Amino acid sequence: MNFQHRQSLAAAWGSGTLSSSDGQRFPVTVKARNATALPRYFGYGRGLTHYTWTSDQHALYGGEPIPSTERDATYVLDEIVDNETELPIDQHTTDTAGHTELSFSLFDLVGLQFSPRIRDMADQRLFRLDRSIRYQHIDPPFSGTLNRDLSLGRWDDLLRVAGSVKMGWVTASLLIGKLQSYRRQNTLMRALQEYGRLIKTIHIVRCLDSPEHRRAIGRQLNRGEQLDNLRRFLFFANEGEIRRLQFEDQTTQVLCLNLAANAIITWNTVYMAEALDAISAESVAVDHDDLAHIPPTLWSHVNIYGKYNFDAGSRRSGLRPLRQGSAASA
Repeated sequence: MNFQHRQSLAAAWGSGTLSSSDGQRFPVTVKARNATALPRYFGYGRGLTHYTWTSDQHALYGGEPIPSTERDATYVLDEIVDNETELPIDQHTTDTAGHTELSFSLFDLVGLQFSPRIRDMADQRLFRLDRSIRYQHIDPPFSGTLNRDLSLGRWDDLLRVAGSVKMGWVTASLLIGKLQSYRRQNTLMRALQEYGRLIKTIHIVRCLDSPEHRRAIGRQLNRGEQLDNLRRFLFFANEGEIRRLQFEDQTTQVLCLNLAANAIITWNTVYMAEALDAISAESVAVDHDDLAHIPPTLWSHVNIYGKYNFDAGSRRSGLRPLRQGSAASA
């Protein structure tokens, strides 16, 4: 991850400050405790979800197996807070399944910007701070009024929650799961949701006002989809089925799959940079803006079959020569 972040070509795809997360479902053919039935994806069988986190430089920096029936929003903050790479992530996006008002509040409280792509955004309810305030041209969507006293009255508690998540004393998924398990919402939960409504309203207004912001969110989510396709290609053993019972073994499988995908991404990045240098040496102009549209997620040159031996004590000196001629030009 750090090596990829330092590549000059990776900077053409992003600065490492934006990331996204998404779930990818796989069937489970053993009696695993966390495998669940979801006929839409698994038919009459059971399965689970590989939830992964992707940087804007086309690299995976986290992943974990989660039940397919649980909403992604429960886990979306986990790997971002635990990020140990050099990526300076300060903004994160998901699709609609990855957001709740609780997610908006927790992201803001730990100092991060949450920018999900929300389906049917025009139908979302927006909140104003004061019922007497009127907004020219956009007043109709603001049908709700925030209860400021609820959030301000529990502000110290909200900061304690943020500190606990930020310092790693509790994972965000465990905290969210506990808060949502109560039969009746307690005051802390309602205060977090009320604060989340404010942050969500600001996010929606920004999306409606800035087409470029919406496009940036869409581009990042597309990067995650491209990496999902690569991971699906690499997950060929056992016909793409999960056959691990224990959560620890399932987690290892997720991370090993991420490692293989990152190795291909990094290899592609290095050799794409060499190819661009060779093109530039022939006095061919390379538009820097075009590089952003050349993803390193190609795999047609990858042979996934056979056995591979890696000697950690030996290192290749230099790179393989680039293919030249008509084939390379094509």
